[in-house]
Amino acid sequence: MEFKDSIVIVTGGTRGIGRAISLAFAREGATVFAAYLNNEETAQSLIAEAKGLVGTISVVKADVSTSEGATGLINTAAAESGYIDVLVNNAGIIRNSFLAMMSDEDWDAVIGSNINSLFHCCKWGLRKMMGRRQGNIVNISSVSAIVGTMGQANYAASKGAAISFTKVLAREAGPMGIRVNAVVAGMIATDMTAALKH
Repeated sequence: MEFKDSIVIVTGGTRGIGRAISLAFAREGATVFAAYLNNEETAQSLIAEAKGLVGTISVVKADVSTSEGATGLINTAAAESGYIDVLVNNAGIIRNSFLAMMSDEDWDAVIGSNINSLFHCCKWGLRKMMGRRQGNIVNISSVSAIVGTMGQANYAASKGAAISFTKVLAREAGPMGIRVNAVVAGMIATDMTAALKH
């Protein structure tokens, strides 16, 4: 199995896309640390769903939009081995509104959460990869960044930033043997998108 015994972190890893990613890695034998912020019940249901898989999933409550939360998560995952193999930055929020009616709070929340989590997790995750000169970072972006989905100025801006951020980090980390890529996800039915109006 390609990821057997690999140390994998998935932020936003207990719901939606992140949950599917966490389970996929565990099926391939990885030791997965799935970060979540609020929903304890969903986190515990992921642990139950992962029972019997080749790999394991541990859930870690962490606000990865802060330096403290991100370092705590990274250090927890690297506690035994001293390193991590894969970091999947999936954490993010949506607060939709047409720009003329968007509150400052909704702008700040989405930009702050989606971009800050990327910065903090990549910064500290990279440090756990540099010593071995290997590792993989995957940043989840969105087609909204490309097409400019109406009502998502804040979200689209944050996901566009994720693409630009990924390009820079790929150039910085590549010479150290660390791969950095972005996945531009289309609309996927999750609990986060369920409330969106078409």
